[in-house]
Amino acid sequence: MLLIKNGRVMDPKSQRDQVADILIDGKRIVKIAPEINCEEAKVIDASGLIVAPGLVDIHVHFREPGQTHKEDIHTGALAAAAGGVTTVVMMANTNPVISDVTTLQEVLTSAAKEKVHIYTNASVTKQFNGQELTDFKALLEAGAVSFSDDGIPLENSQVLKEAFDLANANQTFIALHEEDPKLNGILGFNEHIAKDQFHFCGATGVAEYSMIARDVMIAYDRQAHVHIQHLSKAESVQVVAFAQQLGAKVTAEVAPQHFSKTEDLLLLAGTNAKMNPPLRTERDRLAVIEGLKSGVISIIATDHAPHHKEEKAVEDITQAPSGMTGLETSLSLGLTHLVEPGHLTLMSFLEKMTLNPASLYDFEAGYLAENGPADLVIFADKEERVITENFASKASNSPFIGETLKGVVKYTVSNGQIIYQQ
Repeated sequence: MLLIKNGRVMDPKSQRDQVADILIDGKRIVKIAPEINCEEAKVIDASGLIVAPGLVDIHVHFREPGQTHKEDIHTGALAAAAGGVTTVVMMANTNPVISDVTTLQEVLTSAAKEKVHIYTNASVTKQFNGQELTDFKALLEAGAVSFSDDGIPLENSQVLKEAFDLANANQTFIALHEEDPKLNGILGFNEHIAKDQFHFCGATGVAEYSMIARDVMIAYDRQAHVHIQHLSKAESVQVVAFAQQLGAKVTAEVAPQHFSKTEDLLLLAGTNAKMNPPLRTERDRLAVIEGLKSGVISIIATDHAPHHKEEKAVEDITQAPSGMTGLETSLSLGLTHLVEPGHLTLMSFLEKMTLNPASLYDFEAGYLAENGPADLVIFADKEERVITENFASKASNSPFIGETLKGVVKYTVSNGQIIYQQ
């Protein structure tokens, strides 16, 4: 048994915000009350700390199978625990791609060994070929939780329409990586800094928001649920808002890097700040924050994209892979750039990192209640930390190394067990 004493318990589902004790027995919370005494329980003194549901990150890349020099499911799970994350959804862009039941089962067997809850998408199209749909029914029955070709946009509108119909038939949804390759130049660089500093065509805004516009309207026509991944442009937020107002079943996520920084970070952090979609302008950063405030964007997800140090260390920045490690900095980035400036209350911020992503998938997660799951994060919301290269992840490709951020995870509890302790 585990007894958490004197913490500020914050639950987005019930809106509970009070100093209380929490008693855990096995994998469940058995009691939440102003004072609990239990002599046989191990005690955590959470005085002055926030006790919240374990974070739920629905967009991570754990690189297994096929790219385990970057990350594997075990080190990904360790990174999640260190970041206060107790539930993750992996993307299917592995090698081989998670397009068939055999690959899916291998991945889920590996995931089942870990102490955090690990789910995975399967791909929409076979081996990301953009043409042949996978067997949604068989993959769902084998344990996939949804479908995405993340990293690769679905260019063929007919295939997308058929995918939406298939998703409806199987009571699931499609998550989309939105960019039109024919409107883009070199990925990882926003169009302005690409032109002004590097003198080439970069990743354009219109490539993102024009694709979102097409896809949300097809979803609207098919009455299908589409989830827009890691949007980054002001116009993208407006397009999603328009579709939602029409009555389309559209949800959207933003990554912490896109509400925290702008394209200028490329000049300071180099390849570690190269990502897809790229860091945009201050106008875009403020627009995605407004999207979070209004509820147009309901979820914060990291797009945790670890790469090997040598891959990022290439001299030609255009040759470096896009992406950054994100699980271990997401809470701090939100506290620093959303809560501290007053854009979101702490409760609203936590909702977007716990309850909302869990609700998207109907996971039993993201809330604190008696008889609920014993998945929690205990953190100091005002304490500062300097980001270093010492990550639990295999990767250290973070553009935030050296920065001072607010928020320190003290304990992560999953299934009633302490899986991380500072």
